[in-house]
Amino acid sequence: MILSAAEPQIGMIMNCANVKECACPKRSCVNNGKCCACVIKHRESDSLPFCLFPDNEGDKSMKNMYKKLQIRFEDQKSLEADK
Repeated sequence: MILSAAEPQIGMIMNCANVKECACPKRSCVNNGKCCACVIKHRESDSLPFCLFPDNEGDKSMKNMYKKLQIRFEDQKSLEADK
């Protein structure tokens, strides 16, 4: 079954392999290397895992991610305008 972004996915069962070398620096986390468990935990706390948002400066919230993306795209737009 393919889920679209518009379909609710609450309670969705995820199945993925664990990894031996996790990008997250938080080695003491019980979900370190357990990708599905990590994504579920972060989804429930409205934040992103380190592997998806490494330049978070300690704030993994969705609000901070959008702020970082806005800055990145504004910088990119400015560089393109200067050409």
